[in-house]
Amino acid sequence: MRTEAVLLDSAVLADFLVDAIREYTTCTPELPPRSWAVLLGRVAGDAMRVEGVRFATNIRETDERVLQEFDSTIIPRFGACYANGRRGFWCEPRELLRITTEAEAQGLDVLGSIHLHPDWHRIGPPHERGLRVSQEPTPMDRHLFHGSGWPLNMILYLEKREGRLYQSIGAWAPPDDPEAGAGCRALPIRLETPER
Repeated sequence: MRTEAVLLDSAVLADFLVDAIREYTTCTPELPPRSWAVLLGRVAGDAMRVEGVRFATNIRETDERVLQEFDSTIIPRFGACYANGRRGFWCEPRELLRITTEAEAQGLDVLGSIHLHPDWHRIGPPHERGLRVSQEPTPMDRHLFHGSGWPLNMILYLEKREGRLYQSIGAWAPPDDPEAGAGCRALPIRLETPER
């Protein structure tokens, strides 16, 4: 059955939001913010219910195989900005296995991931401000979403306007074929609402 929506109690994302805001408020144009986590939950009919978030170690800057993948594939394809080791997230495989095992013991599945997009077109270095960033997937995101095969990929977008921080969030199914220019399918987010 094809998933048609994401069911979410916004409190589930509270720890992720705290981490994302900390990253956003301490970043510099040379050190982009990064926040990434695994989403846990259940498939409920034609929807996915997100019930937990787990953080994991990023080996993007420390694992030789990952560094080689970025040098040989990612940077030539998606741009020199990905030479910055703070760009991108690569989950430590043993931690992902641990998270998956713990989720299964709780009757949950790994549904996918969530990561931060800042308003980099405003706060990034001047030479990187041409690409407008939002809660929508970038070409690199589409590549990673397809590669992971996870059914749910969420992006939290933070932007500062008039001294206040605002957020929006998008949920995406991976593209069937990013090589053919196929985009990700947007998944509507249904926020849980108290009945009283």
